[in-house]
Amino acid sequence: MEAYVAPPVRVHAAVGAAADSRATAGAWPPSRGVAAAAAAPLGVARPARAARVGGQWPRRRCSLAAAHGRRGRPAAQRGVVVASVGGEVPSSTTGGSGAAAATAATSGPAGAALDAPCDTEVLLYDTTLRDGTQQEGISLSVMDKLRVVEKLDHFGVDYIEGGWPGSNAKDAEFFDRAATLSLSNARLVAFGSTRHKSATPDSDANLAALLDSGAPVLTLVGKACAYQVRVVLGATPQENLDMIGSSVAHLKAAEREVMLDAEHFFDGYKADPAYALECVAAAVAAGVDAVVLCDTNGGCTPWEVGTITAAVGAAFPGLRLGIHCHNDCGMAVANSVAAVRALSGTTCGCVVQGTINGYGERTGNANLTTIIPVLGLKLGVPLRVAMASLTSVSRFVDEVANVPQVGGAPFVGASAFAHKGGIHVAAVLKDADTYQHVDPGVVGNATRVLVSELSGRGNLLSKARELGLLREDASVAEVDAWGARARNVLGQVKALEHAGCTFEAAEASVELMLRRSADGYRSPFAMLDFSVLTGLRSGGGPGASGEADTVTRATIKLELLGGDGASGDACPIRVCLEVGEGNGPVDAVNAALQRALRGAYEVLGEVFLSDYKVRILDAERATAATTRVMVEMRDGPRSWTTVGAHPNIIVASVQALLDGYEYVLARRMPECAGGYADVPEADEAVSEGAGLGVPVSAH
Repeated sequence: MEAYVAPPVRVHAAVGAAADSRATAGAWPPSRGVAAAAAAPLGVARPARAARVGGQWPRRRCSLAAAHGRRGRPAAQRGVVVASVGGEVPSSTTGGSGAAAATAATSGPAGAALDAPCDTEVLLYDTTLRDGTQQEGISLSVMDKLRVVEKLDHFGVDYIEGGWPGSNAKDAEFFDRAATLSLSNARLVAFGSTRHKSATPDSDANLAALLDSGAPVLTLVGKACAYQVRVVLGATPQENLDMIGSSVAHLKAAEREVMLDAEHFFDGYKADPAYALECVAAAVAAGVDAVVLCDTNGGCTPWEVGTITAAVGAAFPGLRLGIHCHNDCGMAVANSVAAVRALSGTTCGCVVQGTINGYGERTGNANLTTIIPVLGLKLGVPLRVAMASLTSVSRFVDEVANVPQVGGAPFVGASAFAHKGGIHVAAVLKDADTYQHVDPGVVGNATRVLVSELSGRGNLLSKARELGLLREDASVAEVDAWGARARNVLGQVKALEHAGCTFEAAEASVELMLRRSADGYRSPFAMLDFSVLTGLRSGGGPGASGEADTVTRATIKLELLGGDGASGDACPIRVCLEVGEGNGPVDAVNAALQRALRGAYEVLGEVFLSDYKVRILDAERATAATTRVMVEMRDGPRSWTTVGAHPNIIVASVQALLDGYEYVLARRMPECAGGYADVPEADEAVSEGAGLGVPVSAH
């Protein structure tokens, strides 16, 4: 490819005039002008904002103490630097010179204290419905988009970008239908590009489609990198400046709020800072309301983004800036936060763009479900969103987009506050702050304790309390008894996991082991034996020419609790023999189990098998390999998962099926299961993404 030679450094006339006028008035020193900003090396940060000494930082609207569950512990006891001036810490927050040295080493960019509040005015801009749908495998209908808009508006974001009306008929229809929505918090945004280089604003179809959308806010994408202008647009740098300025002016003449997405801004700034700033200046001269700086290729680092954003803020004081980052280096969230922090102490404000759950092309966009709590809970930035609804919003959008939830997603994932290691669980049971950086309830999530071969006795005791098997007011003797049971169950868990089971996503099986260890528990049924036969069945009667089909028939023999009670036993035992047919051995066994159990227990009438997963654990053993089977069952909104493992896939499947049916019967038949009642349904919220049938949260 031909080597690119940057054009001579130029300062746009509008910027130069602004610099001269502000310098004369003493409001904008020439050293902080565009030319100085363009010449500043990336390693030089903006001057630090003076730290407060002998006073308090402004009160934060979001209570960090509540978010962290710190119960008012002083900052010094948490190892937090409150303020740093000249490398020293006020004596009220440190015990000596060693702490001062640590403060100097850990202060943020330009010496700003790490715990200093960020006073940047932040507006949240969601682009899930446009940029997010560019992710591979995601396609939203018009109705899907309308549902997401209503959810995000209720959540409290400031802007919702609905799509590009000039690019496809579906987005045009969306804006027609969205006009009937009554939004209480958000402003709807239509997205498009600056005019074509050969068109005038009045004749450009894209600009016309933007105005026809009726959206109160219009966002234009315009290139801010001379290399991209030449190679992609086939235009000259000056033509691009004219395209930006005339397009913005045309939309502003229609009395709309207009933003410019300065595409490839950071790459353009690093190659030719003066031209990148000229692109911003062209939009400012035309009356743009905000300029969003874009890390389009996702290749920047937080220190680059922070330094460049600060330079732009210094060159255009009072201009509302924005940040739009892609996640190609895994730093989209960090880059977005760096931009917000870089504008603290200025009058610029920041429009933070991103998508719910980080959807987006390639590796995704900046994830709003992470950015929002970081800004609100860590930086103390005032936000209008309902923070406690964050997890439900994340899972709602996943459901609408038909995308599996990411269990390990920060703040909102099912595993975000899940604890597995025995040492961790023992500490969390004493004080959740020991292994949680915030109270999960603040973001609508919940603490979970997992059970596995890495667990300790505390994991199982916590689970017994969660299930109501061990009361909170239990006596010392009861706790000791359950401690012994938990130790025995833990031994079973470790042995079964060694054999191939896994219980992290099959907590119903763990619950059954705990219930079975309780005094007085009686299993609602017991499998005495079963057999499965597969053969051929003729396709018709005598003389028929139909092809033979396979048939699988399962015969099971069960002991059931129930009967006439003549013996005086409230739950007498009777024997049942049943046959079922299916399209395979597991289907046939399940059919026979349903016929036998539903005939005896009406509570199973709505229970059905909703998912069946098989995994080969030791493939090198070929057909002798151990098979792990995960079975999910549902009963209305409730779901639960059980597990079985065996070299025989049919036996592994039967193990999981039997546990699945016993689980729900043990909960619905406390009189025959040791007297432990079911958890009230009103207190349950099933985590469909995690596939668990035990309470996760109660929001």
